[in-house]
Amino acid sequence: MRLSPHNVKAVYRAAKASMSLDLLNEAKSYCEKGIENDPSNEDMKKLLKLVNSKKQEKEQHEAQASQAVVEAKACLSAIENRGVKIGKAMYRELTGLKKPMLDKNNILHWPVLLLYAEAMTSDFVEDFCETDMFATHLDMMFSEDSPPLPWDKNNEYSRDVIELYYEASSGTPLPRSRVLQYLLEGTKGSQAETTGEEDTSATKTPSYLKGSSGMVKVNERRTLHDVLKEPKFVIPEIPVFYIVSKRSKFYKDFTAGKWTPPN
Repeated sequence: MRLSPHNVKAVYRAAKASMSLDLLNEAKSYCEKGIENDPSNEDMKKLLKLVNSKKQEKEQHEAQASQAVVEAKACLSAIENRGVKIGKAMYRELTGLKKPMLDKNNILHWPVLLLYAEAMTSDFVEDFCETDMFATHLDMMFSEDSPPLPWDKNNEYSRDVIELYYEASSGTPLPRSRVLQYLLEGTKGSQAETTGEEDTSATKTPSYLKGSSGMVKVNERRTLHDVLKEPKFVIPEIPVFYIVSKRSKFYKDFTAGKWTPPN
């Protein structure tokens, strides 16, 4: 736009138009030119202050979005390096949007959903470190000081008789871009453009996931990391494990494969 630098009103209009189009650098330049030619113009000074405020806010948002993308990509790389597979969510209505986090020591911390299959009630572990053994968390959940489960009228769910399972081959691993999108969801980087080649093979069910499915018993002495990397474990966004009691009548049906998670 060609403007006479001495036409302060025209410069002011150009500055406002640029700001409305989010062309903040141009708007700032117009304001500075206007003030240079009319140092006492209070309207121009106010507009420059507003432009600078919006510019600072935009730069801060872009910095936060960039940082969110960096963190999400680092988390994704850590997941991939461990051979962990992420699939579609199953129980987001119970957990909301929860995601794994990578700490400064390159250790993953997962939100974990523990479902009592018999009653379809749940417990939720906000921070289950990948190096933790399952036994450690179960010992705390079922300690002598813990209140009984409100629906367990027969006191069948005690520490000595519970078992933990995960569902094998329960879904198809998501492609890399979809996992990254999930990790960015709810952050400043959720609208960021991410580049990278799409792994189209990940949209098909790998051969090692085909065939037998069903519930797999978890060895409580193993760590979360050890279990998550098992070949047939596809994590439904966050890890889900099923707790059953050997003392319950439900146990026989569950271990015989007569119970399946609701869709």
